[in-house]
Amino acid sequence: MSQSSALEFIRQAHPAPTPPDRRTAILRDPGFGRVFTDHMVTIRYTEGKGWHDAVIGPRGPIAMDPAAAVLHYSQEIFEGLKAYRTADGGAVMFRPGENARRFQKSAERLAMPSLPEDLFVAALEHLVSIDRDWIPEGDGSLYLRPFMFASEVFLGVKPSSEYLFIVIASPVGSYFKSKDSAVSVWVSQDLTRAAPGGTGAAKCGGNYAASLLAQMEAAKEGCEQVVFLDATERRWIEELGGMNIFFAFEDGSMQTPPLGGTILPGITRASIIALARDMGITVREEPYSFDQWRADAASGRLKETFACGTAAVLTPIGTVRSRDGNFTIGNGRSAAQTEKLRSTLIDIQRTRAADPHGWVHKVF
Repeated sequence: MSQSSALEFIRQAHPAPTPPDRRTAILRDPGFGRVFTDHMVTIRYTEGKGWHDAVIGPRGPIAMDPAAAVLHYSQEIFEGLKAYRTADGGAVMFRPGENARRFQKSAERLAMPSLPEDLFVAALEHLVSIDRDWIPEGDGSLYLRPFMFASEVFLGVKPSSEYLFIVIASPVGSYFKSKDSAVSVWVSQDLTRAAPGGTGAAKCGGNYAASLLAQMEAAKEGCEQVVFLDATERRWIEELGGMNIFFAFEDGSMQTPPLGGTILPGITRASIIALARDMGITVREEPYSFDQWRADAASGRLKETFACGTAAVLTPIGTVRSRDGNFTIGNGRSAAQTEKLRSTLIDIQRTRAADPHGWVHKVF
C-alpha cells in the first residue's frame, strides 16, 4: 500500500460557517478570486517522515515564521483547476490527474518533494465535497487552488526539509469583464518571462512575478494582457502572462508555439489540440514570429487568435499593440473557430456533451 493510499484525512469542524443567505448573495456575483469558501485542506511534509497530517478544516491564516524558507528562497508551486455543478446536482472536475502530474514536474524543477497523484486528487475531492454549496449555478464554477511551499525555518540556500501543501477554493464568474468580447494585448519587446534552462515550464510564483512589470506596461497601453517573446532572439511568440496562445488561418489550420522548457504546458492547451484534431483540424506546434503574426494579420491569411487557460478558457484576441504600432486580427472580434472550440470544451467540462477522452472526473 502506498503512503498516499494509507493517509487518512482528519475533519475539523468549522466553528462559524458562512450562513446560507450570505453565501447565496455572494454567489450572485462572485467576481474572480475575491471570495473564498469556508474550508481548506492542509498536508505536511517532513524529510524522513514523508507526507503526514492530512487535515480538512476551516479556512484561515497560516502561521509562518519570518525565517520560513519560502520567504527567502521562493520554493513555491501551485496549480489551478475548476469544479463544475452538473444538471443532476453533482459536481465534476476537469482533468485533475493532469494537474497532479504537472504539479509533480513543477516540484521536481524546484527541488521539492513529489506529492502522489492520488493524494493530490483526494485533497481536491474532499474540499469540493465539503464546500459543494459554494459551486455557483449557471456559468460560474469553483476555482481550486492547490499550492505548496517551503516551510522550514532556516536561512541557508538549500532545498527545504519541510513543506506545506494547501488547497483553497474560490467561487468565480468570468475571468475577463466581458466573456464574449475580444481582448487587446501588448507585445513586450524588452521584458521576457522565461529563458532556456529556467523555470518557464514550472507553475511557480516566480514566473508570474516576473510577468507583472510587463503586465503593468500592457495596462498603461490600454491592453488587458501581455504577450512575451523568446528571451534569446526576442522574435518568437511564446505565451501571455498567464495563458497559452493559438493562431487560426484561412485554410482552417491552427498553430501554437511548441513546448520546450520556456512555456507552461497548459492543460487547456493540450485539450484544445486534442479537440481540434478530433474535428479534423490540422494543428501545428511550431515557432511563430511576431513579424509573421503582423504580416499574416495584414494579408488576411490569419483569421483568428485566441488565448487559453483554466481561468479564461478560450478568449479571442482582437487587437495587438506594440511600440512599433498596432494591428487587428480579423474583424477584431471573436470568430467561428474560436467559438466552436470554446463551446465544445465548455460543454464537455460541464457534462453537457459526450466526453470521448475521459477527461471529466466525477466528485459526487
